[in-house]
Amino acid sequence: MSAVLIKLKLANPKEWSGQKLRDLTLASLFPAIGLAVFLVLWQLGAQQINTSLGTFPGPMQVVEQWNNLVDEHQHEMQREQAFYDRQEQRNTAMLQKNPEADVSWRDFNGRVTFFDQILTSLWTVLSGFFLATLIAIPLGIIIGLNKHIYNAINPIIQIFKPVSPLAWLPLVTLVVSAVYVSDEPIFSRAFLVSMITVTLCSLWPTLVNTSVGVGSVNQDLKNVSKVLRLGWLTYVIKVVIPSAIPMMFTGLRLSLGIAWMVLIAAEMLAQSPGLGKFVWDEFQNGSSSSLSRICVAVLVIGVIGFLLDRAMLFIQKWANWDKSTVAR
Repeated sequence: MSAVLIKLKLANPKEWSGQKLRDLTLASLFPAIGLAVFLVLWQLGAQQINTSLGTFPGPMQVVEQWNNLVDEHQHEMQREQAFYDRQEQRNTAMLQKNPEADVSWRDFNGRVTFFDQILTSLWTVLSGFFLATLIAIPLGIIIGLNKHIYNAINPIIQIFKPVSPLAWLPLVTLVVSAVYVSDEPIFSRAFLVSMITVTLCSLWPTLVNTSVGVGSVNQDLKNVSKVLRLGWLTYVIKVVIPSAIPMMFTGLRLSLGIAWMVLIAAEMLAQSPGLGKFVWDEFQNGSSSSLSRICVAVLVIGVIGFLLDRAMLFIQKWANWDKSTVAR
């Protein structure tokens, strides 16, 4: 009961101490000031830049195009709903006349909206990141536990780690086109090309940080495991992984950020569905609103990248056994 009262007290702003209010004010004030300064500089700088498509858009023009993109998405959703409603009414009428009538259902082939592109990019980047994690963490644990395996694999890591996605993309495209041949494919080739490119570019930070974390297990913990005669698998699960979690999640956060950057570049170059293709199409379109729409996409890409990092940080705090560790 006392714990509940304490929580209620903390949730009541009237009961907050002066120090807590000051901390909350400062925590909100400085980000607000930084954002305001950024918007002012953006507006002043945009007015001085004249491009072949007109004056560089300021914050108000970008907000206007954001609203237009929302309206376009809502309009397309209404068209989709109306399409399926008409189809259902037609088939219902046919079945009422003839219960054995052969009715057909067609999918709606409407225009892909900006928000559809966002969902496509998120699905692709999370798939590529998940595949990279499945490869990097087990391999990182193995090379972190064995110095000889590390010495054998480290040259390969150092060679492929700095390779640009623009270099991987043609190779991945050719390999997928040659290997992934099916009359009824489960995934599109464009999705596989982008996902594999993301995987190849984003697995290295997780791999390196996991191996470093595993290799840095405290010697006292190693000695205790020997005294307790822990088996290899038990030692890895009970000692190695918990000790390596901070370094492991550092690598995961770096990998996720790289995966998101790589995906946008891959979508632009390969013209596969997603935010990267949206940016490229608007650039090629060359209309008066294209610059504003590209700015909307840039801001959305940045916000999504920030949210992905915060989500990974939240998982790190939940998974870390040492709750006193400060993770930022």
